[in-house]
Amino acid sequence: MQDTLLRLFRCKAWANDELLARLAGIGDNSPITGLAIKALSHSYIVDRIFAAHMREQPHAYVSANASELPALERLSVDIRTSDQEYVDYVSTLDRDHLAEQIDFSFTDGAPGRMSREEMLMHVITHGIGHRGQISALMLFNSVPPAKDGFTTYLHEAEASARRRAVA
Repeated sequence: MQDTLLRLFRCKAWANDELLARLAGIGDNSPITGLAIKALSHSYIVDRIFAAHMREQPHAYVSANASELPALERLSVDIRTSDQEYVDYVSTLDRDHLAEQIDFSFTDGAPGRMSREEMLMHVITHGIGHRGQISALMLFNSVPPAKDGFTTYLHEAEASARRRAVA
């Protein structure tokens, strides 16, 4: 499972990078940009909250939504940094660490308990959902969405192993 998780987090970083680059090209005046920043900011905050939970460290977030939205440029730097931290973190985990159950509190104060593996899968699926929302906004506004698929990522990142010509 660790190899799969590592591939999924590398794919997450790639898909976020593709989306952030596409959004930067659209510009701040597009009706897509503000909504995309809101969704990506939320997804980023959830990523950081769960990163703290997995390390059994406190975090400063009182909500999974920002009270003030960042500029796309700042958010892009933060997301890319967070994505790399997850890739690095996942590469260090063994089976016992993945299975370890961790008690934590959600931002609303409700108690939670999940394994690291479950938290990592939540981070992956949560991000996929919000990138999908942004892709739908792009399509609705006649803007081609960014590449996001796991199969596309695998065939680009592991081209020779997938019988593809290396670009």
